[in-house]
Amino acid sequence: MIKTIKAIVFVSMCTVYSLNAQVNNWRAKWITDSVAQNTPNSWYNFRKDFSLKKVPVNAVAKIAVDSKYWLWINGRMVVFEGGIKRGPNPKDTYYDEVNIAPYLQEGKNNISVLAWYFGKDGYSHKSSGKFGFIFECVNSQINILSDNSWQVLENSAYGRCPEPFPNSRLVESSIRYDARKDLGLWYKQEFDDAKWHKAVVLGTPPMLPWNNLVLRPIPLFKDFGLKSYNNNLKFPIECKSDTIIVCQLPANLQITPYLKVEALDGQLIDIRTDNFKGGGDYNMYAQYITRNGQQEYESYGWINGHKVIYSIPKGVKVLDLEYRQTGYNTEFKGDFTSSDVFLNLLWKKSLRTLYITMRDSYMDCPDRERAQWWGDVVSESGEAFYALDTKSHLLLKKGMYELIGWQRQDSTLFSPVPAGSWDKELPTQMLTSIGYYGFWNYYLNTADKKTIADLYDGVRKYLKVWKINDKGTLILRNGGWTWGDWGANKDMELIFNTTYYMALKGVLNMAKVLDKPNDVAEYRKEMDHLKVAFNKSFWTGTAYRDPNYKEKTDDRAQALAVVSGLADADKYPAIFKVLQEEEHASPYMEKYVVEALFQMGYDKYAIERMKKRFANMVNNTDYTTLFEGWGIGSEGFGGGTTNHAWSGGGLTILSQYVCGIAPIEPGYSLFQIVPQPAGLDEASATVQSVKGEIKSSFVNKDNVFELLVEVPQGTKAVIGLPNYGFNLITANGKKVWQKGSFLSNKKAVEYKDNSKSHIKFIVNGGRWKFKANI
Repeated sequence: MIKTIKAIVFVSMCTVYSLNAQVNNWRAKWITDSVAQNTPNSWYNFRKDFSLKKVPVNAVAKIAVDSKYWLWINGRMVVFEGGIKRGPNPKDTYYDEVNIAPYLQEGKNNISVLAWYFGKDGYSHKSSGKFGFIFECVNSQINILSDNSWQVLENSAYGRCPEPFPNSRLVESSIRYDARKDLGLWYKQEFDDAKWHKAVVLGTPPMLPWNNLVLRPIPLFKDFGLKSYNNNLKFPIECKSDTIIVCQLPANLQITPYLKVEALDGQLIDIRTDNFKGGGDYNMYAQYITRNGQQEYESYGWINGHKVIYSIPKGVKVLDLEYRQTGYNTEFKGDFTSSDVFLNLLWKKSLRTLYITMRDSYMDCPDRERAQWWGDVVSESGEAFYALDTKSHLLLKKGMYELIGWQRQDSTLFSPVPAGSWDKELPTQMLTSIGYYGFWNYYLNTADKKTIADLYDGVRKYLKVWKINDKGTLILRNGGWTWGDWGANKDMELIFNTTYYMALKGVLNMAKVLDKPNDVAEYRKEMDHLKVAFNKSFWTGTAYRDPNYKEKTDDRAQALAVVSGLADADKYPAIFKVLQEEEHASPYMEKYVVEALFQMGYDKYAIERMKKRFANMVNNTDYTTLFEGWGIGSEGFGGGTTNHAWSGGGLTILSQYVCGIAPIEPGYSLFQIVPQPAGLDEASATVQSVKGEIKSSFVNKDNVFELLVEVPQGTKAVIGLPNYGFNLITANGKKVWQKGSFLSNKKAVEYKDNSKSHIKFIVNGGRWKFKANI
C-alpha cells in the first residue's frame, strides 16, 4: 500500500435532507464480482480506465457501497475510507459525493476502488446482506458509470484474524493481510487488470437490497496523514528474537497502523492497541503475514487507544512504524482556561473523549460498541456546541433524522440506530433525546427550522405513546430496557417523570417555533398539571421521593427536578442539602447534578463536588480520556470503558455556567454572557457559534470584577456581572451603573429580568470591557 496520501477533496455535505430519500435519477448500475459470496469481511478491487479530451472544472462523483471504500484516481488517493454505515432508516443506504476533478488529466485516466464488505449486523450498522458498489460521474464533459465495463477482483490477500473475534456489537472484523497474495500497485494507471473479472451488473437504483440512496449528511472523514509515534523509535530495528514494540500515541486516537519491514515469506506480525479489550469486550486488531523482501502495509480498519503494540517475529528488520489518525471532519474551535489547573484538564479530557466518540455517528465508546446510544448523544452534542466548529452540528442532525427514520409503526423510538442486532427501547433515553436537552438544544444552537419541522410529527407521535395516571403523574413504560442510569439508588418514578417533563418542555418550544397554537396549549396544560401532581405526589418536605421507593434518596432525581423546572426555588435549600449528602449518580447523570447546583446558585459547591467526583479519572496520568464509570474495569459500569463521551458534561458546565455563554434566542441572535465564577480568580472561554466567535474572560479578585467579551456583529448579548455589592460598573471606560442604579447611555443599557444574582446589560456586537468595583 502506498504511504503518501494527499489531502481529501470533497463536496460540502451541508445540504439539508429530509426523512425521505432524495429522488435521484441514477444512470449507473450496482455492480459486484461474479464470484462474490457475500461473506463477512470480504474485500474487492475495482478498476475503470477512460479517456478525457479536456479536464472539467468540477466532476462530482456519486459513490455508494456496502460497506466502506478507498478511492484512487491515476494512482493518487482521493478518499481514505468513504461511505458511512447503513442506514438512514431500516431500508435505505447512504451515498457520498466527491469532486474528483483535481485528480483527472487529459488523455488516459484510471479509477481504482478498494471496497470492504462488513457482511454482518451490529449496533451501528444494518447489513444489506449483499455486496455491491455503484459509481456515477456525469456532466457535459465526463460520463463515467459503473457497469460491466469495470474490472473487479476479490482481494484474497485480506482475511479474518483468528480468535478472539470482536464482540458481536461491532460490525467490523479484525483484518488479516497476507502479503504473499499481494496484487502489487494495482491502483496505478499502468497496472494490467486483463485477468480480472468483468463486473456483474445487478440493477439501477432504487433496487433491493439497498433501496433508495440518501446523500451522506456529514463531511468525509478527516485524514491527518501518516505520522511518527511519540517515543522517537530509532530505525532500523533488527529483531534478533521475537520482539514487542510498544508505540506511544500523543492521545487516545482513532488510527490505522502502518509498518515498513524487511522479512522472509510467511512471518506473522500482530498489531493491536491497549484498548484491544476496551470496556471488557474485545475490539479489533490486525495481523500481517510478510512476503520475501522489503514491503510496507497499512491496516485500513481503524482502532483506537493510547498505545499501538506491534509483535514482531525473530528475523524481521523493522524499517519504519507510523500511524494515521482519522476522524470526524471538525476543528477544535472552542476553548476554556481558568486559574484552576484541575478544571482546565477536565475540559481538555472531555474534549478528547468527545472527539474520539465521533465518526459515522456519535457513539458511546470507540471500542466496545461504537453505538449511537442517545443518552450519550445528548451529552456529546451539548459539548460539541461549546468545543467544536459548526460542522459538528451535522452529526447531531444526522442522528436526529435517523432516530425518527427508524421509528416503529407503533410510534415507539429505540436506540442505538442504525442497528441490525438491537431493537430495544430505553424509555428515559428516548425522552431525553427528543426533549429540551436533545432536539430542542439542536434548534436553540442552530436555528435550523426545517429539521425541526421535518421531525416534529415523529416526536409528537412518540409523546402520544405516554399516558398519565389518575394521580396526574406519568405511567411508567418498561420499554425494552427500563434503564435510568448506571449505579444504585435510582428512584425510577422520579427519573421517568422528570425526563418526560423535559420532553414536553422541548416539544412545547418546537410547537411554538412551528406555529402550532393548539399543540402549544395542549403541552402547556399537560406540563402545568404534571408539575402540580409531581410535587403533590413526591415532595416530602425535605426531598423528592416516590412513596414506594425504599432506598437512599436519589441525588440524580433531585437534580433532574431542578433542571426540568419541576422544582421551584423554595425547595432549593432542601435539595442542596440532599446533594451535599448523596452521591449515587454516574458520570453521565452527574452533569445534571452539577448543573442543578449552578442553577440554584450554589456554584462554589458545584465545582467542589465536580472536582471531588471526577478526581480519579482527571488526575490519572495514564489516560487522556474520561471513563464510563467512576473507575476502571470492576470499578466502572457496563464493562467500564476508559473513553466514554457521556462523562464529559463538565466541559459544557464550565463554558456555559462558569464563563456564562448560552443562547437565549435560537441561533445566537440573542445570547448571554453571565458568568458564575464559582470562587475562581480567572476563567475564559471561546465558543464558535453559528453567528461567529464568542469570547468571555473574567478576572475576579481584589474586590474588582473585570469581564472582557467579544460579541459577533449582527447579534446582541446580555452581559451579566455577579452582584457582589459593587458600587460602580463601567463599560469600555464609561460609567453605566452606580450605587444600585443604571446610568443613562446608548451602549450598555439595562436588561430587565427577575435575576437578583447578576446586574445585566444588553449590548450590540463588538469588544466590551466591563469593570465592577466595590
